[in-house]
Amino acid sequence: MATPDKNGTPSLDSVSLAIIEQLQEDGRRPYAAIGKAVGLSEAAVRQRVQKLLDQGVMQIVAVTDPLTVGFRRQAMVGINVEGDLDPVADALTAMDEVEYVVVTAGSFDLLIEIVCEDDDHLLETINKRIRTLPGVRSTESFVYLKLRKQTYTWGTR
Repeated sequence: MATPDKNGTPSLDSVSLAIIEQLQEDGRRPYAAIGKAVGLSEAAVRQRVQKLLDQGVMQIVAVTDPLTVGFRRQAMVGINVEGDLDPVADALTAMDEVEYVVVTAGSFDLLIEIVCEDDDHLLETINKRIRTLPGVRSTESFVYLKLRKQTYTWGTR
């Protein structure tokens, strides 16, 4: 099971890790098949999966190539912030176009991934919404030209 450690981070046992790996290979894999692979009943797998979802350890989602569903422009944006990062990160997290927000050490304070309908939408998002946030000092955009690999099957370590 996933029990929190002293930092509040869930500590996962080998069975929970094996369940996660099964779902990374195929998020639609039946609980009965997962149970057979990890040595649990279907009901026990269902219960563990729900707990992992409730604790925020994992999500089960359909991952798409944005280009195939009407989003023609993706970009990674590096952001430098003056002062506290949290209000800027919170504001970015609330934006529908922003899919990924990380606090970093290095050249940028924050890195975000944004998905937009087209170049005009990308420009409006960066220029009118991101750069105008209080505390944003500078941005640098890295526009994606082609998606070559997108995978979420890194397993558990």
